[in-house]
Amino acid sequence: MRLRNHLKPTRQQRLARAKFALPSFVTLLSIACGFGSIVMSVDNAHVGLAADYRMSAILLVLAGVFDALDGFVARATNTSSEFGMQLDSIADVMNFGCAPAMLLYCYGFVQLGVDHPTLLRAGGLACFVFVACGALRLARFNVNVGRTDPRYFVGMPITAGAACVAAVVVAWPAPLTTALQGYLVMALMVGVGTLMVSTVRFPSSKQPKSLGLFLVIGVGLALLAWLQTRFFVLFFVLYISFTLLLNIAWQLGWRGVPAPAVYED
Repeated sequence: MRLRNHLKPTRQQRLARAKFALPSFVTLLSIACGFGSIVMSVDNAHVGLAADYRMSAILLVLAGVFDALDGFVARATNTSSEFGMQLDSIADVMNFGCAPAMLLYCYGFVQLGVDHPTLLRAGGLACFVFVACGALRLARFNVNVGRTDPRYFVGMPITAGAACVAAVVVAWPAPLTTALQGYLVMALMVGVGTLMVSTVRFPSSKQPKSLGLFLVIGVGLALLAWLQTRFFVLFFVLYISFTLLLNIAWQLGWRGVPAPAVYED
């Protein structure tokens, strides 16, 4: 009897285990959203309901919310672990690599492929490039933790890449109808994938807070109220354009905005 009582976990031990499981549970909610997006995209591929494609994209946004929340929960409860980091990385590949690629493949090429079978295969290849680049981007991030300037991402983050391609579906949820549109989506997937594996420095949210930043946020909220679902396409066009121009300016020697710090190995 004493041995059984000794082996039985106390209430405090059960609470401690539950606390350590909480961040992983939030990560699983993120995976559930990514999986739900994939299922909805596949089910809708031959039906082509605009509302279902938009919902698939919204599920990716919700997956991003849970992805940010799991890290917050881990830090707030002091339960960060190697297991949680690995689970989060696997979830990112599925939620922000495979799920958006499947969404854009079904949205852009399945129905269009009935009349353009070559475009269907080429579209599938372009979507695979996006997934592969996202996985490479995550692997590079994992091995460079603490070795890069936190004010800038090296390459476009996979979460931003997923949001960028999903923004097109949110803005124009009806399936593509012309070959030209298909080629444009292919260019989008390959282009965003290339940005993810590039060494272009993308500004992160850890920039110094200033009056100018709050003014930009205010203008962004006003544009969101005006443009609604098409705001996100404009946001990523401006974000990517600004980032590329900033990197070119650094290469030309301009230092109006401080360049990223270089960390020696």
